[in-house]
Formats: sequence, structure tokens, C-alpha cells
Amino acid sequence: MRRSTSLLAVASLALAGCVAGPPPEIATPVPELPDEFIYSPEADEAASLAQLLPTHDPAFEMFAELALQEAPSLTEALARVEAARAAASGAGAARLPSVGASTSVTANRTNPAQFGVDLPGGAAFDTERTSYAGNLTASWEIDIFGRLKATERAALARLDAASANSEAVRITLLAEIAGAVIDWRTNDARTQALAQDLAAAERLADLAAKREEAGLAPGFDRVRAEAAASQSRSRIAALSGERARILGRLVPLTAQSPLLVGSQLLEEPDADTTSAAPVALPSLLLTHRPDVRVAAAELAAADADLAAAARLRFPLLTLSGALGLLSFDLGKLFDDGSDVYTAAGSLTAPLLDFGRIEAQIDGAAAGKRAAFAAYRGAVFNALG
Repeated sequence: MRRSTSLLAVASLALAGCVAGPPPEIATPVPELPDEFIYSPEADEAASLAQLLPTHDPAFEMFAELALQEAPSLTEALARVEAARAAASGAGAARLPSVGASTSVTANRTNPAQFGVDLPGGAAFDTERTSYAGNLTASWEIDIFGRLKATERAALARLDAASANSEAVRITLLAEIAGAVIDWRTNDARTQALAQDLAAAERLADLAAKREEAGLAPGFDRVRAEAAASQSRSRIAALSGERARILGRLVPLTAQSPLLVGSQLLEEPDADTTSAAPVALPSLLLTHRPDVRVAAAELAAADADLAAAARLRFPLLTLSGALGLLSFDLGKLFDDGSDVYTAAGSLTAPLLDFGRIEAQIDGAAAGKRAAFAAYRGAVFNALG
């Protein structure tokens, strides 16, 4: 009796020390934001991303539609959103009871000699028996200290991060397509201008050659005109190589063949209606930046991971039970008296784990510091 009392006292002290341990620092600092930008251009504050894209260009419209449907990078990002949503759903389901069902048929053969004594005279029992059972089982971890809730919060934050990342991929994809289309149009305009310069230089060289043959002018005029024409040809050739590189940028972005991409670029765009870059307060800008939202969601997830790790110190309460039927005769499985049940509750707590939980807490705390540094970097990058 004294030994049992001593063990109970030791366990109580251990649980009290576990619960009373100092919690880790989980407060998240907030970076200071400037009130306004220093060199901000004048523009309509209502301008949006759609107004900055070359929507007047039919090539961009087609490429954007194809990319949003078939681009591998966006497809991957959307799949990661579905994976994060499934993980969040699983984390939420972990807070609810788990119910299962089982059936079994068990055959046993007993050797009377295993008991080490002879049976009394006239006593006998069946040495071979078959039992039939069917059970409904249930278990439920009571989330007293909020570990499962913190885990669910982390999963939901990662879902937010995956959603923001997919939005960032979409914006980046549209921006890269827009940049490539604009570069193509710029290249086309420069090529046309150089072609006009080349034609003018060739006409001037021909005229200078005729004047030279007639003895009306020295050969320097012809040489200068021919040099200008040669320079224009070289620049046109360089622009032709640049067009091939632009085409190579658009093919993986749209997941289409070079022939289709090249033919679409031959269509002439409408009048340019692109707006100037919008001006917004730094705080408003941050809410619109997907990369900042990703970093903020990852920071929230790291904070929840730290909270969940800290709660590993606390006791774990689990309720379980089973309700079923048991019979040694299959025909009597559903008769009265064949019902059986069990009910149990368990309270477990860490006593001596040689620093395993502390290591998890330290790792989660370091992960949160890294997430906050990444968040600060995203904020400074957005404001820069």
C-alpha cells in the first residue's frame, strides 16, 4: 500500500511539473511599415492587374487562356492546393471520434496438460472451440490542451499558403506571357523601322554609286551609305535571333507548339490601352501581394506548429469502447446474452523522454524564427 501511494505521488508531481513548465515564446512580432512610398508615380489608385496587361493584344488573350488551362507550373500549384486542403480536412477530422467495425472467426485447441494438473474425475471440457464475433469500436482523443486544434490551425494556414502560392504562380505566368508578347511587338516594330532604314540606305548607296560613276561625287558617300546598310542588316539579323528566343519563352509557358505560337503572334494588336502602374499604400500593397500572403501563412503555420509541440508536454486523455456480439455457435450469434461491450478511458503523460519533446519544441521554435525572417524578407522585397 505504501509503495502504491509513493508511485502515485511521484506520478502526480511529474504531471504537475509537466503542466507547470514554462511555455515557449510564441508571440509573433509585426514589422513596421512606412506610411507612403518615396518615388511613387502618378496613377489611378483604382488601377488593377488586369489594366496593366496587354489585353488589347489577341495573342496575349489566347496565350493567357491556354496557359491558365494547361501550364504545368499552374497545374502543379493547383494540385498542391488540393493536397493542402486534404491535409486540413484530415487535421480537422482528427479532433472527432473514430468509429470502426470488425468481424472475426477464431478457432482454438487447448491441451489439458498445459494446466499442469489432472482434471477431477468425470470433469471434461471442449478442447476445440470456434468463436464468432462482430464489434463496433470507437475511440476519441479529448483535446483538453488544444494540441489537435493547433495542428488543425497549422494545416489551415498551409492551405492558405498553397492558395496564395497558386495565385502567385498565376500572376507570374500572366506577367511572363505579357512580357514576352510585348517584347515580340517591340522587336517587330524595331525590325520594321530597321527595314525602312535599310531600304533608304540602299537607295542612297545606289544614288551615290551613280554620282561616283558620273564623276559628280567622291566614293566616300557610297562607302558611308553601304556601311549604314550593312549595319542595318546586322541589327535585323540580331533581332531575328531575339525573336527566336522570345518564341522559345512562350512555348513552355503556354504548353503549345512553336507553329501555333508563331502564327498567333502574326495577328495585329488593337490600340494600346494599358494603364500606368497603380499607386497604393504600403499596407494595402502587402495585402495584394501573393508572395507576402504566402510568407504570412507559412509564419502562421509555424506558430501553430510551435503551439502543438508545446502541448506535447501535457497529459493525453483518450476514451475508447467496443460494442459487439460474441458466440461459440454461429447460429446463436444474435441470441440474447451474446452481446458484449468494453469501455475504457486512459490518461497518459510524458515522465522521462530524455529531451525528445524539448527537441521538438526547439525545432518548432527555430522553424518559426525562420518563417518570420522569410516574412520580413517578403515584406521588404514588396516595399522595395
